[in-house]
Amino acid sequence: MHSQVLDDQNKKPLDAAFPPLESPDTQVLILGSMPSQKSLELSQYYGHPQNAFWKIMAELSSVPFDADYATRAQAVSALGLSIWDTIASCHRPGSMDADIDPQSIVVNDFDAFIDRHKQLSLVLFNGQASAKVFVKHMGKTYLKDKGLESQVMPSTSPAYAAMSLYNKKKVWLEALSFVR
Repeated sequence: MHSQVLDDQNKKPLDAAFPPLESPDTQVLILGSMPSQKSLELSQYYGHPQNAFWKIMAELSSVPFDADYATRAQAVSALGLSIWDTIASCHRPGSMDADIDPQSIVVNDFDAFIDRHKQLSLVLFNGQASAKVFVKHMGKTYLKDKGLESQVMPSTSPAYAAMSLYNKKKVWLEALSFVR
């Protein structure tokens, strides 16, 4: 069960995201925006069955996309990938990024994460929403100032239907080709 707190100022419920799924050998940090309601309900990153994330990761790790969550998470970690979200907490009725109340956003502690992961070289934003929130709260040059590359990837969310699963896989696998 996910945690939900009440925003003291506005009295709106805030969804709290998960801690990072961290690889001890993190080379790449994949940042979503905020877990969907289904993901929060399951306490799993990319828990919605129509989300393409685990199908794409299955291509990299050779672990089936429908394997149990712990096995999938371990396989991704073994590749040097960490998974987290830009947003630590926010008010969002439903699962759409467009429904996030921008005034309620609290971002995660990226300084601490980066300090823990000296091998980190690349941040991949899983969709435009994650990147926009990150830049708004952390600054346009934050990652570059830390010596990190970044790239905005096509969202794996089923809400992003402008690109086929085949094309999403192609772009993601190209960006992650060095971790195989």
